[in-house]
Amino acid sequence: MTRRDSILREMGLGPIWRLRDAPDVAPADDGVEPAAVQVDPPPAPPPPPRQAASPLKSLASFNSAPAEPAVARTAPADAGERSARLAGLDWAALTETILACRDCTLCEQRTQAVPGVGDPQADWLFVGEGPGAEEDARGEPFVGKAGKLLDAMLAAIDLKRGDNVYIANAVKCRPPLNRTPEAEELAACFPYLARQIELIRPKLIVALGRPAAQALLNTDIRIASARGRCFDYHGTPVIVTYHPAYLLRNPLDKAKAWEDLCFARRQMRDRASGQGEV
Repeated sequence: MTRRDSILREMGLGPIWRLRDAPDVAPADDGVEPAAVQVDPPPAPPPPPRQAASPLKSLASFNSAPAEPAVARTAPADAGERSARLAGLDWAALTETILACRDCTLCEQRTQAVPGVGDPQADWLFVGEGPGAEEDARGEPFVGKAGKLLDAMLAAIDLKRGDNVYIANAVKCRPPLNRTPEAEELAACFPYLARQIELIRPKLIVALGRPAAQALLNTDIRIASARGRCFDYHGTPVIVTYHPAYLLRNPLDKAKAWEDLCFARRQMRDRASGQGEV
């Protein structure tokens, strides 16, 4: 047993994540996902939504599974104004703006906003849904048990937090009682994530969980139908997989997440060799 395996076993993160390509075998259906939080429509007609992302490349093993139709969401009317306001900000100014943000009601109960952490010029960007209690207290994303699992997942594909990796969330403030961010909150916070992506210019984005995927792809999707497919965000490939917190509650799905990581790694290698379709 290697030292890394020993550490991960002591952390209680079994099964051990090993660096090997997953076989191209179609995964079993992972069941029904929790329903998205229902929100009332905005009182005024919103502007046209951003163009929904489309899949660019699929594993052969997923070609037989029909994708569910994407349902476009709409952003708040002032999202364009916020995007314009953030367009010229550098990292320092953007971080200060996030920390002082009061654009939605999540600011009312937060301890602090959590902008993100890692290499500001990273090739890999991992996006979660929002801070939890520990993240809210410490000001860094993924620092609890889910963070330890994420670190193990990164190590399994030879990555490390802060080293060619940036970690952010779709919303920067903790939702009350760690609930799932609502659609209006995701839309209000998206200009910050969009500006972070513009500054980082990652080669690949991994969306961890349904809210992160919906924020990036501007569609209502299910993880089960999005896995094994490569989506596009303004020219950057996006891979969708499960949030580490979900995997802690559903450890049998770690194998599916491992397949997704292997798929993401192959996409990155294909891009490096000029063979990618993204």
